[in-house]
Amino acid sequence: MPEFDARLLLHTETVTAWDCVCEGLCRGRAGDEWAPATRISFPQQGVYVHSVGRREVVADTNQVVIINEDEPYQVSHPIPGGDATLTVGVDRTTLLEITPPEYRQTRGRPALNRSGLRIDARTQLLAAQLRQRMSRRSIDPLEAESRLLQLIRHTLGDTGSHTARQRHGHTEKMADDVKLLLAVDPWRRWTLAEMADKIGVTPVYLTDAFRRVEGVPLYRYHLRMRLALALSLLADCDDLTTLAIDLGFASHSHFSASFKRAYGLTPSDFQRSIGDSASHVTSDETDSARVFLSRNLIPISVIPLQPPALALSSL
Repeated sequence: MPEFDARLLLHTETVTAWDCVCEGLCRGRAGDEWAPATRISFPQQGVYVHSVGRREVVADTNQVVIINEDEPYQVSHPIPGGDATLTVGVDRTTLLEITPPEYRQTRGRPALNRSGLRIDARTQLLAAQLRQRMSRRSIDPLEAESRLLQLIRHTLGDTGSHTARQRHGHTEKMADDVKLLLAVDPWRRWTLAEMADKIGVTPVYLTDAFRRVEGVPLYRYHLRMRLALALSLLADCDDLTTLAIDLGFASHSHFSASFKRAYGLTPSDFQRSIGDSASHVTSDETDSARVFLSRNLIPISVIPLQPPALALSSL
């Protein structure tokens, strides 16, 4: 059985979209892969490391991964559980038109000069809505095509908010280690002391260095990671209180308020926006985020603190 599955969601002359799911069985770098055309991948669940030569990107829900045309890359899963992504390809002419000059690799080539970008809450929301609506066929193909182009334009257009790292050093590696630590147990209510002890630095250094590297405070990065995870889980959930508690929020109201501040709509509004409620979930299925995620993620106590295959740099 193949480790990787890509389900075609939409294909037109301008844009193609896939719902990609990977079991994540390979801990170290797998063999070289490449794509015949540039693609942009939006992680929806789980985490993996995308490597292009010495550059690495920790692909979690706060990032997008750039898979450039005919550029060999490798994928590894230092954290068990696999991943799910919405991957989008745009035709060469359109991609050249919408890519800002500072992101272009060389003139006339539809490729970017980086392997990853940070994204904002709006981008997370657009990607999650499109993935769910296309999967459920609750969106007209023409609207889906238009919104996918809007998603790519927004992802590449707001260059001031998501500048990618172009170098790698001790602080960048530490930030990548933190992101992997968060991905192992996204619902855990961490303290700074606990995280600093796991990473092997002081709490002050942890907070200052992470903010310098990622441009946002650690607590906000973690909050956005949990909220983005909720975007994926909400599609099959009809117990929002349980979901809120399992994702580390104090209450349903705390979760709902945080979700609305980030995305401009409530969790219930989001469920309605994808054109399908959770009423199709059978009585044999659970709505617990902890149980759902435990099918794909294992407790942090089982993970070695420094997996032998982990050699982070900047995807």
